Amino acid sequence: MSAKRWPVLGCGVGLRTEHYDVITRDWPAVDWFEAISENFMDSGGRPLHVLEQVRRRYPVALHGVSLSIGSTDPLNQEYLKRLKALADRIEPAIVSDHLCWTGVEGANLHDLLPLPFTEEAVRHIAGRVEQVQAFLGRRLLLENVSTYVTYAHSTMPEWEFLTAIAERSGCGILLDLNNIYVNGYNHQFDPAEFLRHVPGELVGQFHLAGHTDMGAYLFDTHSAPVIEAVWNLYRDALQRWGPVTTLIEWDEQIPPFPRLAEEAERARAIYVQVCGGQPEVSV
Repeated sequence: MSAKRWPVLGCGVGLRTEHYDVITRDWPAVDWFEAISENFMDSGGRPLHVLEQVRRRYPVALHGVSLSIGSTDPLNQEYLKRLKALADRIEPAIVSDHLCWTGVEGANLHDLLPLPFTEEAVRHIAGRVEQVQAFLGRRLLLENVSTYVTYAHSTMPEWEFLTAIAERSGCGILLDLNNIYVNGYNHQFDPAEFLRHVPGELVGQFHLAGHTDMGAYLFDTHSAPVIEAVWNLYRDALQRWGPVTTLIEWDEQIPPFPRLAEEAERARAIYVQVCGGQPEVSV
């Protein structure tokens, strides 16, 4: 699948049930919305109606949690059919999922589970990504996930693994800066080192979120504001690569929409300061 520049959408927020009423009443001044694919794939009721209303006014990205691209199970064809039908209906600017596995032998474990960073895994996953992209007729972005264990037989750092899969499959990278910070703390590496080794042309989106400090480790909960260290990583990333579509994630202890919009406005202010102008939407 031929490569092209990823769309630049500005600074957006997640489309969550708790905010449907205020969004469809006020049509707030945010640049775009990200919808969790699985929440709309099988719905013919209000969620899909709201998503269609939002799509008529804003760019939308579809972000999945169940592709299980790293599993050894065969690709779930029924899941892919439903995802393709939703994407064809909504025409999102971006379709993304996570670089992980979520189940085995047909059972969904409802978690984003870590992978071994090996050449064998790169070959396995890159081939599966190519199949998914061919089926959807769209390039994917794959997101680095937060992890709490590592594999003793990994042979490369996470950034090399992520980059190798993107380069071989033709997909892009959804760089979750909070997850980089969390993993840096949990596995004792410098988050800035991660950024230094990711080719900017592969990066199609940033995620920013909050986490919970458990003392011995950081837990990626999406239940709090973005911390200052992650904002600093965001500044560093923008300085390296220029304008990149940015999302604020807040999925637990979800605040009223104005508080969520404040986080997006802070992202926008940093974006403007570093990139030298207001986000210009380019789909």
